Amino acid sequence: MGQRFSISWEITAEQAGMLIKDFLKEHEISKTALTDIKFKGGNILINGEKVNVRYRLDSGDILKVIFPKEEPSEGIVAEEIPLSILYEDSYVMVVNKPAEMSTIPSREHPTGSLANALIGYYQSIGVAATAHIVTRLDRDTSGLVLIAKHRHVHHLLSQQQQKGGVKRTYEAFASGNIANDTGTIKQPIARKKDSIIEREVHPDGQYACTNYKVLHRGRIFTHVELQLETGRTHQIRVHLSYLGHPLLGDDLYGGPIDLISRQALHCREVSFLHPFLRRECHFKAPLPEDMRCLLKE
Repeated sequence: MGQRFSISWEITAEQAGMLIKDFLKEHEISKTALTDIKFKGGNILINGEKVNVRYRLDSGDILKVIFPKEEPSEGIVAEEIPLSILYEDSYVMVVNKPAEMSTIPSREHPTGSLANALIGYYQSIGVAATAHIVTRLDRDTSGLVLIAKHRHVHHLLSQQQQKGGVKRTYEAFASGNIANDTGTIKQPIARKKDSIIEREVHPDGQYACTNYKVLHRGRIFTHVELQLETGRTHQIRVHLSYLGHPLLGDDLYGGPIDLISRQALHCREVSFLHPFLRRECHFKAPLPEDMRCLLKE
């Protein structure tokens, strides 16, 4: 069945006198989460005894919040798929996703996704959770993915992400010679008319900002490092195509496909403030073999 996710605090003298509901609001437990705790099998305990959110805290109290058991999302089948796990604790995981693996199932690829693999892995280790993927990657983009192991952890990391606290660095190979050594692309991105998948730079789109730095100029490509200030769908692919330098292998956005069989894009680094350990976490994954081979061209 797996243990239910819980958080505990020892109440300090400064916190004494607060109502539990105000304390939990300060600790970013949402109203939705509190409703679920009340009606879907969670508990709020003070020194092991059940209380409600109107309890007034005393110094030295041990407050424990037990969240309801999570069920895997319907339609995500548990699968035994090996995962390249760089880091794991009770709250988060960082996984190095290979190219040709979807982040979540789709109509075209209902199985074999990272989410399928996570549900299978959780079942094998007794974690009662569904797949909470904080930083998604396109199917053919390789690299680091940040995963929350509970809905509340996902909530905290999503809030951090919205404030720019979750940072990702990418490496890519763009076609042609990008003239400037560094640059910023600020162009709004919208879904392309009459396409479910494709995006484009469009004045009515959402604000999007990509920073790039040239690492190396090859004979027919530019090896670049990129950092996103926003996280729009296909952002790097669309912005580089807009510059006139689509990614190698990215036939959707006009990139040549003779050197690599997928878009040459890899999430090399991810960093974030751990929401419970309260320390900066930073992880790196080297270029996969198919992209390393491009450096020999």
